[in-house]
Amino acid sequence: MKRFLFAALAIVTSALLWHFGTGLRPLPGLAFLAPLPVLLLAPRVSAVTAFLAGYLSWLGGELQMWPYFTETLEQLVPVTVLLLGGTALLFGGIVTVTRRLLLGGRAGLAVVALPTGWVTVEFLLAVAGPFGAWWSIAYTQADVLPVIQTTALTGAWGVTFLILLVPSAVAVLFVPEVTRAQRLRVLGTTAVALIAVGAFGFWRLAVPQEHDSVRVGLVAVAQPPDYVPVDSAEGRDMLMRTVDEIERLADAGAQAVVLPEKAWRADDSTLAVLSGPLTEVATRRNIQVVAGLILTTGGISYNAAIDYPSGVQYAKHYLITGLEDEHRPGTRWQNVPGRPWALAICYDLDHPDLVLANQRRGATLLLVPALDFTSDYWLHSRMAVLRGVESGMGVARAPQLGELVASDSRGHVLASATTDVTVTRAILADIPLTSGGTVYTRFGNWFGWTCVALFGVTLGGAAWRRRTTFGPH
Repeated sequence: MKRFLFAALAIVTSALLWHFGTGLRPLPGLAFLAPLPVLLLAPRVSAVTAFLAGYLSWLGGELQMWPYFTETLEQLVPVTVLLLGGTALLFGGIVTVTRRLLLGGRAGLAVVALPTGWVTVEFLLAVAGPFGAWWSIAYTQADVLPVIQTTALTGAWGVTFLILLVPSAVAVLFVPEVTRAQRLRVLGTTAVALIAVGAFGFWRLAVPQEHDSVRVGLVAVAQPPDYVPVDSAEGRDMLMRTVDEIERLADAGAQAVVLPEKAWRADDSTLAVLSGPLTEVATRRNIQVVAGLILTTGGISYNAAIDYPSGVQYAKHYLITGLEDEHRPGTRWQNVPGRPWALAICYDLDHPDLVLANQRRGATLLLVPALDFTSDYWLHSRMAVLRGVESGMGVARAPQLGELVASDSRGHVLASATTDVTVTRAILADIPLTSGGTVYTRFGNWFGWTCVALFGVTLGGAAWRRRTTFGPH
């Protein structure tokens, strides 16, 4: 009974830490603690119990996302079950591998089993799955600027690794099968790694950014809850109020103004209703205006962004399954003509490779119409902020039903404001432009693939110990 209560307490504590340390508005420090109760439990119980502890703790913490996926994002129930239940199974399996290594006295492999294993899960989901890097615990640290500078070296995967390295190292220190010398090596190596990461983070934040900057305005005007036909009375009124906001931001020195995703509906016959006024104000005020709309052309619907006065069009590359099945995805990259400013739309920024490709094409700033779901205002905006740190780019993201955010290549939120269809919100920020890339933009997903390889080594170590070691089952 005592062992059962101990296991139950560990599972509940870990689940609560995951619950509050992840999700749509996490408390950042808790993710570092969340796996610890289960990792301390694992070598003291059977393999089955350790697996269940890992499975239940992760599932208990992440069930909070069920209504968001099934109701807000309208994902199919089987897809949500696979995502939540499948990742819980994988987490439980990695905890079981860690237990085997701990009992076998293989401290070094035990320390990296969970960090490399979970990075492998996140990374392969991003590479092969439809959600991009959405499913990463790295975003829980988006407000901890020294920590997220790591992404400039490793991508988001490095932050995930750090989050799980800390509890894994602590767990090793309390396992009897681990020798004193091994504990000292684990403690010393982990301390050096954390000090190095911290030093890099504070150094990168302290290095002055380049003097060139662009003043960007972000606007979300009050509008009906449904997408508005641009040639309707409501569409024309909304357009007139948008032009007024552009004029006001131009008076304040804005060089570019970004409007939300899907703000209007237009087709070949009605697009001129939108293009005329936006081209006129952009030309007269010598600024760029990026408008998001649902554009039907040649009978095909796109989730589009159009830059004015140039008129160049960009179609969203990554569409949300279920919600955006009516649209065709885009395949072309698009900069504002004559400027190193790339166009992207909302969910595109959940995919690191898209941002990476834009930076490699010379972009220093992302102009991003977006549309969120109110409840995810913090999480989705901080995903975009992290993309900027990864690739050394400024990000100007303008969602309706979210949070207008302008950020720099270090992850500083330079200006922000929450948005809602019932009110008009606008912000203005000077975003520094960084011409150089990062280690991540140069070498891509090197750290993700390294973790895949290292996790393979840990699996081999666990299998070898299973053939030569006797212990609790």
